[in-house]
Amino acid sequence: MFETQLNGPDRLDISISGKVDSNTMRESLDALDSQSKGFVNGRMLYRIDNFDMPSFGAIAVELSRLPMLFDLLRRFDRVAVLTEKRWLQKLSELEGKFLPGLSIKAFDANEVDLAEQWLATSSTREER
Repeated sequence: MFETQLNGPDRLDISISGKVDSNTMRESLDALDSQSKGFVNGRMLYRIDNFDMPSFGAIAVELSRLPMLFDLLRRFDRVAVLTEKRWLQKLSELEGKFLPGLSIKAFDANEVDLAEQWLATSSTREER
């Protein structure tokens, strides 16, 4: 399952759980793209629960849309990731180091208030 929800003029909340197949990936990327149109310095709250690796088809869909994904990521400057999986927390923060202009910070799933506070603050170059 992959759900996106607009949460204000410049914020998207995303929830992912279970296995993501090619159809789910296609629909999710389309929703992310359409819901974030016009975002400048957007924020994203990303909840990951009961995560399974995406199917090969889902990965192929994602790879086929890399140009759109890079354009989409330029609309955001902060992403808070909520998950209990330590390896996903580490991977998320590592990914943020390779994406200029995007700060990604991981939180335990129960640290919603901390993630919300961090998303609400201004980003600075020192964090990136």
